[in-house]
Amino acid sequence: MAKQQESEEVFVDVEGRTLKISNLGKVLYPRTGTTKGEVLSYYATIAPVLLPHLEDRAVTRIRWPHGVEDMSFFEKNIPGGTPSWVRTVTVPTTGSRTASKEEGTLTFPIVDDLATLTWMVNLAALELHVHQWTVGRNGRPRGADRLVIDLDPGEPAGLHECCTVALLVADALEERGLVAKPVTSGSKGLHLYADLATRMPSEESTALAKEVAEELEKQHPKLVTATMTKARRAGKVFLDWSQNSGSKTTISPYSLRGKERPYVATPLGWDEVEEGAEDPDALEQLRYEQVLERVEEYGDLFA
Repeated sequence: MAKQQESEEVFVDVEGRTLKISNLGKVLYPRTGTTKGEVLSYYATIAPVLLPHLEDRAVTRIRWPHGVEDMSFFEKNIPGGTPSWVRTVTVPTTGSRTASKEEGTLTFPIVDDLATLTWMVNLAALELHVHQWTVGRNGRPRGADRLVIDLDPGEPAGLHECCTVALLVADALEERGLVAKPVTSGSKGLHLYADLATRMPSEESTALAKEVAEELEKQHPKLVTATMTKARRAGKVFLDWSQNSGSKTTISPYSLRGKERPYVATPLGWDEVEEGAEDPDALEQLRYEQVLERVEEYGDLFA
């Protein structure tokens, strides 16, 4: 029976698009028994607050066809069989192993609607990563409209230390006229986003993020590092400024993570971050059930 349930295919109508959905009973998170059907349900329910974070952005996916305890693969290009109605953007690249047949380019999907999101998640794309730059309606990439800094703790540092550093980063950004918004990474640390008043080339936003990271490293050398070398991260919080590069991506707010449990990159209130800085046990990475409850009660804290 289990095999039959795994291989079952159904056709569903999503916003006027007919999609073939398969393997609804396949377990993608063995430790919690979370099935592909439950993952699809999560993404359909969270879509109203997730889609604005994906809109007009090229999406890179990490797929786990056989669940999170099996092999995964990183996918930038649209796969074969992509529906013709999926919006895409083709951008130049150099030396990419995933370059499309047209040498020197990548063709990314853009997820602007529930139908595209459902099609993508049906391919076991658990993680949705996006760039900080966007794509105009003319199909051309535009400059970055936001800045992001990834707070990555080096053991034994954890979320508690990330919360302490997040407050420092927020102050440093505020001095530059930017308002930071905190999001759990769904993995080990936190992400801080700040909307830019005007779009800027990725090189400029990267330089700005690096400036903030290096300034805080000088001010708090025992707590913060802006250096990528892993050997220098022990007990510190690495401020990864490089995710503002035009070629790099960050997990989208409200995306699942391919971890042992279905954790989600979750927008937070600053009161939660302050509490996490005071109490090492106050904050944890949140699972999708908890995130759905939060959104139902509070809406999108990132908005």
